[in-house]
Amino acid sequence: MSDRFILTPLFLDEVDEGLKALLRPSWRMVQPDMPNGDTQQRIASVHGHLAKAVADTISRGNRPVSIAGDCCTTLGVLAGLQQSEIAPTLLWIDAHGDLNNWETSPSGFLGGMPLAMMLGLGEQTIMESLGVKPLETDRIILTDGRDLDLGESDLIESLDLRHLPKITDLLETPAPEGPLYVHFDSDILDPADAPAMGYLAPGGPSLADMGRVFKHLAQTYNIVAVSMSTWRPKMDEDGSSEKVCMRLLKDLLASA
Repeated sequence: MSDRFILTPLFLDEVDEGLKALLRPSWRMVQPDMPNGDTQQRIASVHGHLAKAVADTISRGNRPVSIAGDCCTTLGVLAGLQQSEIAPTLLWIDAHGDLNNWETSPSGFLGGMPLAMMLGLGEQTIMESLGVKPLETDRIILTDGRDLDLGESDLIESLDLRHLPKITDLLETPAPEGPLYVHFDSDILDPADAPAMGYLAPGGPSLADMGRVFKHLAQTYNIVAVSMSTWRPKMDEDGSSEKVCMRLLKDLLASA
């Protein structure tokens, strides 16, 4: 099985030229013309193409690796997995919970809602447009999540959602049975190591711990898909955040 990179150079429904510059000759880029409509309709249109790219990749015996500017693209990846009749456990690695809905979100930021969407909660326009079936609570693992809104903390408690506060907890956590989809939001990193982030969260795991855990996942778990939400290219003047994130992604994709 070979990794096949799929680049969606968007932040929600806006093109990010800095992300387009990441494109490599062997990568596939998803950037179709978007229809008129609200943000959710425009996102759903793009993610439909992303889902097809994921499903096509899997049909060729390869592993999809999605790179995009925000976490909502995970909906397109999940759609492609489900179209391929793969029912994964989702490992969500993020400084944030992304478990808000319109009622709980302090900011109304759509990018802070995709994990809740996957649970069938709150905003469902994109899920319904893509035909995605919500995940059961026991099919999700959130790790880190050190910067949670009150409504997200309450939801984690009420759903008894698996939340591992330290990413190193994964070193002692038995691998889930069956396929695993790993989503890595690069803002989990300590701002001192990767400062070019739109939503900085103080603290965070060390690069050494991140690398150790990612290599463990790669060698231990049955990872069928990976996605990464990136740094902000316009903020990364010296390229240091890109370098750190891409090195960690390489660790996550390494085999035994």
